[in-house]
Amino acid sequence: MDAAILAITRNGLAIGRRIRSLNPGWSLCAPRKLDDGGHAEWFDEPAAQKVGELFGSREALVCVFSLGAVIRLVAPHLADKKTDPAVLVIDDAAGFVISALSGHLGGANALASELASGLGAQAVITTAADVNRTVAVDLVGRDLGWTIEDGSQVTAVSAHMVNGERVGVFQDAGAPWRPDPAPANLTAYSTYEQLASSGSRAHMIISDRTRGPGGADQVTYRPPSLVAGVGVHAGTGAAKIVSGIREACGAAGLSPLSVGLLASVKKPREVPGLAEAAGVMGIGVRYVEREQLAGVSVPNPSDTVERLEGTPSVSEAAALSASGGKLVAEKAKFPPDLTVAIARVPA
Repeated sequence: MDAAILAITRNGLAIGRRIRSLNPGWSLCAPRKLDDGGHAEWFDEPAAQKVGELFGSREALVCVFSLGAVIRLVAPHLADKKTDPAVLVIDDAAGFVISALSGHLGGANALASELASGLGAQAVITTAADVNRTVAVDLVGRDLGWTIEDGSQVTAVSAHMVNGERVGVFQDAGAPWRPDPAPANLTAYSTYEQLASSGSRAHMIISDRTRGPGGADQVTYRPPSLVAGVGVHAGTGAAKIVSGIREACGAAGLSPLSVGLLASVKKPREVPGLAEAAGVMGIGVRYVEREQLAGVSVPNPSDTVERLEGTPSVSEAAALSASGGKLVAEKAKFPPDLTVAIARVPA
């Protein structure tokens, strides 16, 4: 984690050095008036200006001074819990480590517990999911690479969860998820129909499919459970590849957010557009030897593709080979230079 420690007193500086000894890669910042010849990044500007600089450039900010002062200093810079860094506050005697901002998404809660353990202090965490020992809705699947779909009602579903109201879960893709222990108000259902008729106040949907039951506050998680097999020419552009994948997913009722990997035939030179498309989507590319692809049984082999590429199939064979699963969308053609097929990775 790219984190900075900010101390403004001599006691705070000493505590900051203890923290840095536990996390050598972190920066320790202090006003120049405290310069004692030891290691720190000494600054001359006002503390308010330094806080603004660190808030906008670091993943976490650990402030070793009063909570009230920290609130006043960070307030002008607050934007959104999806982008704000973790902010932690430690008192001048290192008695408490307070998770002040971005407890879940920013990781401040976990960091507070870690630092408190290292300092022999008390972690102070106030988020309802943690104090009630229930599911943190905004963290589900985060360690598995799941994405929360835009428009999901995270706040509303979190409220239902911590208030002990009935919450239903449906999952048909990705690594199997079950909290341990599971809250008494959380029930898993094996079909959309069961979930829709369950009377649940909120739904948690873990799926790569776009259809859902509706009728309740809902959070939809998109696991990276799909592989897009892509057949391209050397000059096929990234924009067309991304658009083709999205169109192929849409036609099959699949979410492009669940495409976790692109796959194609290994060529003497990398196709720039394919690498760029993967970068746009924030995923990787797996290149498969043509001999391996030629041995994969596909529903739509092509004599033309075999003549040009040395294998009867690129998109379908690559999707199957890289996923180890089954096709959920057969080859779609986007003339003259793109084909896309989608396979699902086994859970």
